[in-house]
Amino acid sequence: MQVLLAVMVVIGVVFGNSGVAVNAAVGLLVTFLPALLRRRFDVTMSVGLVLWITVAMFLHALGTLPLPGLEFLSPYKALGWWDHMTHALSSSLVAGSAYAVIRAFQVHSEHIELPPLFMFAYILLFVMAFGVIWELVEFYIGVVSSALGMTQVLTQYGLDDTILDLVYNSIGGILVAVFATAHLTGVSDQLAARLDGRSNERGR
Repeated sequence: MQVLLAVMVVIGVVFGNSGVAVNAAVGLLVTFLPALLRRRFDVTMSVGLVLWITVAMFLHALGTLPLPGLEFLSPYKALGWWDHMTHALSSSLVAGSAYAVIRAFQVHSEHIELPPLFMFAYILLFVMAFGVIWELVEFYIGVVSSALGMTQVLTQYGLDDTILDLVYNSIGGILVAVFATAHLTGVSDQLAARLDGRSNERGR
């Protein structure tokens, strides 16, 4: 998938499609984060988590690419459900990151205690707030692109689409809030260990 993302970057550059090039390039960079975390901070993710990140980035980038099987429309434009699927996947990554970080602080500090119900609400509200910010970013990028006569890197399809995006963001957040404990505990524990190590170094 990383190779295919690199190919999409080249296609976007060769054909002058900034939307494809930028989205694929950003997605490709994000897929290297697990390796960076392992080398720089000694935080190791499971194969499942790495695949989760890579699939989300790959499907988002693929959604911007005009495909011959879709009469050279992108999946985002030709398939109504594609946008909902990628929003749910992307929001689940945001929710997973929020969970891993806050649980790491909880494990690290004896002064932080978050009951399961509060953790559920925290993840859901975090994803919803992030989703609103993202929709605003999409809107203003569209405004600036139109004003400058540039191809839009991110596209909004109206108020109804924005509301549906927020709904599917919430679905992704709920899935993580329900199932995060089983899959993200290891990452949280490694982050907490890093925090403990830094605290010990400062205390010397």
